Amino acid sequence: MSLEPTPADRFSFGLWTVGWRAADPFGEPTRPALDVVEAVHRLAERGAWGLTFHDDDLVGFGADAATRDRQVARLRDACAETGLTVPMVTTNLFSHPVFKDGGFTSNDRAVRRFALRKVLANIELAASLGARTFVMWGGREGAEYDSAKDVRAALDRYREAVDTCCVFVRERGLDLRFALEPKPNEPRGDILLPTVGHALAFIAELEYGDMVGVNPEVGHEQMAGLNMAHGVAQALWAGKLFHIDLNGQRGIKYDQDLVFGHGDLLNAFALVDLLETAGYDGPRHFDYKPSRTEDMGGVWDSASANMRTYLVLRERAAAFRADPEVVAARAAAGVDDLATPTLGSGETWQDLVGDPADLGEAAAAADRGYGFVRLHQLALEHLTGAR
Repeated sequence: MSLEPTPADRFSFGLWTVGWRAADPFGEPTRPALDVVEAVHRLAERGAWGLTFHDDDLVGFGADAATRDRQVARLRDACAETGLTVPMVTTNLFSHPVFKDGGFTSNDRAVRRFALRKVLANIELAASLGARTFVMWGGREGAEYDSAKDVRAALDRYREAVDTCCVFVRERGLDLRFALEPKPNEPRGDILLPTVGHALAFIAELEYGDMVGVNPEVGHEQMAGLNMAHGVAQALWAGKLFHIDLNGQRGIKYDQDLVFGHGDLLNAFALVDLLETAGYDGPRHFDYKPSRTEDMGGVWDSASANMRTYLVLRERAAAFRADPEVVAARAAAGVDDLATPTLGSGETWQDLVGDPADLGEAAAAADRGYGFVRLHQLALEHLTGAR
């Protein structure tokens, strides 16, 4: 397999990633601003497929109509010149001070109405650029103090906002669906819909839940001490993996946004194996931040590193699956046996009723060795190139 990315790999980047100027709470920016046209050309040169953005990334908060139109036209022209696409768009409801208590769930009704107006305008822009997915990250939807937020009422307002956006898309005849992006904390002390599971439960309560899925992010799930591959598997199982954010994270701490694979490499391997064998055909989107230590050359090196790491893991995962020893180890471990229904054809609970002390055929399992360690060691050896 080639380790050179091409548009067929469907790799995309946020403008806020390669365009991050590397300011943090303790220091000023270390890099200059990046123009959107340069971003498009640089990514296309490296084999990327798509560019995504928040409205404020492209036009700035409060920009007038002329500025907005000019920037959108420049983006369109750059995409036409390079073949790069805009597969996803999102809205910034977290940077401006007006959103200090949230957008859709602010205690201030005027803020909630403004947030919806801002999102509806950006939905129109997203559709006009050919985006098929609109991501919603509620970074300020939450609280630091339990007494400050009626969470049940906040979820009512959250549902009202998402349903309103769905109605807008339906009535405008737009080809667009929504993906909720979970995160447990940062910048709020506790963010609503903190994990994939919370988001899936919320979607089940929506009027137009068929239009809404999830956008899991590696670092966000791992910040909560969760297994990203498991979360993505459940999203796939529910038919709700509408988009995915790939990056690296090293344990339960602040959101590091490292290059994909530069954190929990074994879990990244499992995630790529899952995506490539489960039929996921959406974007492989990188939501990372080039390290503050890097100059602009380092920014583009890090962008390439994300794509190359994914391709390396894809090649290693395919080799792992094809290895006869792995096939035998999977059979010994019973991995594929789990797909066999517990109840046989025509069986009901009545066929299971009996003496609960009688182990029957299950008795042998008490002495069985599953060989999971052997199987995982084979995965590690394929990952590290030892096999």
